[in-house]
Amino acid sequence: MNKEEIREQIRALAKQYARCLEEEKAARGKDSYVRVSGKDVGEAELLNMIDASLDMWLTAGRFNDEFEKEFARRLGVKFALTANSGSSANLLALSALTSAKLGSKALKKGDEVITVATGFPTTVNPIIQNGLVPVFVDCEVGTYNIDVSHLDRALSPKTKAVFIAHTLGNMFDMDCVLDFCQRNNLWLIEDSCDALGAKYGGRLAGTIGHIGTYSFYPAHHITMGEGGAVATNDPLLYRILLSFRDWGRDCWCKPGKDNTCKKRFSFSLGNLPAGYDHKYTYSHIGYNLKITDWQASIGLAQLGRLDDFLSRRRRNATKLLGLLSDLEEFFILPKISEKCEPSWFGFLISVREGAPFSKQELVEYLENHGIATRQLFAGNILRQPMITQADIKLRIEGGPLKDSSSLTEADYAMLPNSEFIMNSTFWVGVAQNVSESDMDRTSEVLHGFVRERTK
Repeated sequence: MNKEEIREQIRALAKQYARCLEEEKAARGKDSYVRVSGKDVGEAELLNMIDASLDMWLTAGRFNDEFEKEFARRLGVKFALTANSGSSANLLALSALTSAKLGSKALKKGDEVITVATGFPTTVNPIIQNGLVPVFVDCEVGTYNIDVSHLDRALSPKTKAVFIAHTLGNMFDMDCVLDFCQRNNLWLIEDSCDALGAKYGGRLAGTIGHIGTYSFYPAHHITMGEGGAVATNDPLLYRILLSFRDWGRDCWCKPGKDNTCKKRFSFSLGNLPAGYDHKYTYSHIGYNLKITDWQASIGLAQLGRLDDFLSRRRRNATKLLGLLSDLEEFFILPKISEKCEPSWFGFLISVREGAPFSKQELVEYLENHGIATRQLFAGNILRQPMITQADIKLRIEGGPLKDSSSLTEADYAMLPNSEFIMNSTFWVGVAQNVSESDMDRTSEVLHGFVRERTK
């Protein structure tokens, strides 16, 4: 047999193997533990992984090219660029705005970036890592997104960008945030790591601001194992993002390609000798944040299943909203942002003040009865050791510049909803790896808990 015939035989055996796995899974029956999230992979992903392995290209190659092209097409943007995680995508997005290639628009050390106090650390970390000042704004209870009425309070002459996330697939008020950024000539990064497929006024999350970021960790809407992406419509930003991702180099050739620009030895840049090899010219203090073609092959198969995954998430969330509607005396259920079609990363529940039980009691009960729970990530991130034990300059909306190590209870009180969320809010799963019967089970356990505590 030639190598193509051997490849087809391997693929045929892999299909049989995938079917065996599915049969074993069916024979085991349904897991009684209702998970918050998890990967859903099968034959298509396995076959792509095998093809990528047999190619033996190892670094980003044909699968990555196809994924970036297809991902950009689905988003309706000009450029998409993969990275090795959503956190790295966030680092790339913020770092790109510090590039000297942006002239007077470049962020400089000490400039301020508005963000939200409640969320995931790697939305905030790149601000700090780039020597910028995070300005923390409170959020709304219900949507759990930024309270846009507080934006003007956070603004100062040093404000240069807004970097906020769409919380668990529910998009923030894009109209107000975009208007605020345009009026004040600010950059806008949409952290859409938890919101792939969400829409605001028909436009997809991550495509409305200057840069959007995405994560493909197994808990997310689609997965590569580890992986992420940035998206933009700005060709200059794309070139800068590419540079920061690929060691900081000035060249834009793909791995294994040379002299794409046809001027490899014709540049005269910086203090380098004229004609110095453009492949070894570096314009930024960059990183190596690329993925492998093996990861991209999984992502490409997953991308073909995204619509089905989104449909299942929306079905589950809609059902759970209905099942729990009679418990609103005790719980604050998710409020969908106006003009938003969520992609439902998770289903947030807050225990109301005055309820005859605490969040802690409820979460422990759910876990003990087979319902997985998660916090809204860092809660009020200003209370986290990453902030309190560090030497960071920051501001809280409307307040002065402060040292992170000197925060007091009075400072935390400036963010009352973030404090409430840390103490009263958690989420349960509605992802594609849980079923409608799991929603019934989640509802039954929640109702059972309330009955016990309100006898």
